[in-house]
Amino acid sequence: MKRVTVATVLLLPSLSALAENPQAHRVDVVTGAKTWETRSNGVHFSLTQLLPDQLRAFYVNRGFTLQQAEPYATSCVYMAVIRNDDAPGVIHFVSSDWPVSVEGGLHALLPVEGWLERLSAAGVRKSALVAFRWAQFPPEQSYRPGGDWNQGMLSIGLPAGSRFDITATWDIDGETYRAGLKEVQCAG
Repeated sequence: MKRVTVATVLLLPSLSALAENPQAHRVDVVTGAKTWETRSNGVHFSLTQLLPDQLRAFYVNRGFTLQQAEPYATSCVYMAVIRNDDAPGVIHFVSSDWPVSVEGGLHALLPVEGWLERLSAAGVRKSALVAFRWAQFPPEQSYRPGGDWNQGMLSIGLPAGSRFDITATWDIDGETYRAGLKEVQCAG
């Protein structure tokens, strides 16, 4: 009997490590928006589709014209969430370092500053640009253990219906950690 107990105890840490990394997928029954989420090393990472009509309405209500909002609304946008539930320290990330893979090739995220330049050139008013900036996922941030978190809009910059993989990376005292989502689909 002691052998079984020892074997069971030895298996528990490895099973809990495996259970921490699976990817979940949900669909909102009202909107049809999809969410992909995972947890790794005490950190929760999720992407929820923001539908183009939701984005158009959000930005028109903040001073954009429909024409000004359209490029962003159709750029494959997600509500991104990173939460430090119980990582072994303060996590620090730079979202521009997150690799996005599309059909085996790498795709760079368009940084928030790039969107601001593009929208400013399109004549978006300064007050609307401020609203845009505050709604975006932070390009760089640190979160303490115990539930410190943030969310914001993250443009992937792909056409409707595209599928991609993305890996959120962060460091704790110089050591790199990852949480990946596979086969994420842009709203269409």
